[in-house]
Amino acid sequence: MADTARTHHDITSRDQYPLLGRDRDQYPYGRSDYQTSSQDYSKTRQIAKAATAVTAGGSLLVLSSLTLVGTVIALTVATPLLVIFSPILVPALITVALLITGFLSSGGFGIAAITVFSWIYKYATGEHPQGSDKLDSARMKLGSKAQDIKDRAQYYGQQHTGGEPDRDRTRGTHHNTT
Repeated sequence: MADTARTHHDITSRDQYPLLGRDRDQYPYGRSDYQTSSQDYSKTRQIAKAATAVTAGGSLLVLSSLTLVGTVIALTVATPLLVIFSPILVPALITVALLITGFLSSGGFGIAAITVFSWIYKYATGEHPQGSDKLDSARMKLGSKAQDIKDRAQYYGQQHTGGEPDRDRTRGTHHNTT
């Protein structure tokens, strides 16, 4: 039975060079052959990476230079036309831009309004749309705080005037006990 215990180096070298074999037992001539072949594989891989990088970089450089040349030629041809027609084109472009902006913003506001009205309708009919629990919680907190402030104001007002706590109930009616 073969020894299945492998060292960390065996595992990492296997994962690093998966095409050369999975186990050290596949190399009957020793580890030196394995190391030289893995070094050759590493150099070949680096050369392939460099060739790919040079090819991709060169292609992108050629494309960017062609784009720059095309842009310069287009500007050279279009500049006299833009100067001649600028009194007509500039106001027309501004008008078109304002129209497009107006239509897009009105459409966006319309969609937002429909969404809000739909949410309010669902909330009013009791369907509990998304976020209604947060609204209910906030409403309860605000109501609670408003009641606390009202009670404090009533308490401090009674202390300031020297009145009784039940004075508001009997206000307007005079009781004569004598």
